[in-house]
Amino acid sequence: MTITPWGETGPVADAMSQISRTALSVQGLTVMRGGRTVLDGVGFSLEAGTITAIVGRSGVGKTTLLHCLNGLIRPEAGRIEVEGRGALDDPAVLQAHRRRSATVYQDHALIGRMTALDNVLLGLADRRHPLSPLPWPKEMKQQAAQVLDEVGLLDRAGARVRDLSGGERQRVGLARALVRRPRLLLGDEPFASADPVLTRAFSDDIRRAVDRGGLTVLLVLHQLEVAVRLADRIIGLADGQVVYNGSAEHFTADARRRVFQGLEGEPA
Repeated sequence: MTITPWGETGPVADAMSQISRTALSVQGLTVMRGGRTVLDGVGFSLEAGTITAIVGRSGVGKTTLLHCLNGLIRPEAGRIEVEGRGALDDPAVLQAHRRRSATVYQDHALIGRMTALDNVLLGLADRRHPLSPLPWPKEMKQQAAQVLDEVGLLDRAGARVRDLSGGERQRVGLARALVRRPRLLLGDEPFASADPVLTRAFSDDIRRAVDRGGLTVLLVLHQLEVAVRLADRIIGLADGQVVYNGSAEHFTADARRRVFQGLEGEPA
């Protein structure tokens, strides 16, 4: 069954969609897993220079959707198109998209024995020969140091990651993504293990990155209060389909019930 998503409609919304610049568009995305439809004809667009939050119940397909967007999963059907490049089913477009995007993970995926600076440099690993015995080029080290400074961790550049606090490790993970100077930043539950103070600080880091460089951000989030406060736009998934696509300020109690109670009204 096709669901008409809640959100903003009408002449004003249509006019705004004409003015805004689309960074990435998703059309009819369908993904099967173990004979089950995880995503069923999902479609939406990401506006350049904005933050979008993907919300929904556990197992609804949020992480699967993110993995489609960074090219780790190939959908059974549908099209993902990058502004000015083409569709991701073209290998050349996918390669260029991966170079222009970065992902922040819940567990940060850092190497504890390495320094903060060296972990950030790993974000640039695909831009040098993987078997090179040479030290990291000076310009890459400077780039990594600059991003650590941007997230307030330059003074900890030489510290081993295993000796850093949880909040500091989060910022190293963010710096490793930002060192690529991506056009698109994806995040899979990046605040899941953070307390409210760290979550707010990390959110502020992301917002500053967007405001500074026109970065486009899509985050899978389970904390609704964080999604509403941080995101410009919220996309709600239920039963593998988009049931809400609109501004954070219009994500009302009725819209939340539709996302978290499912199509048949079952409790979340």
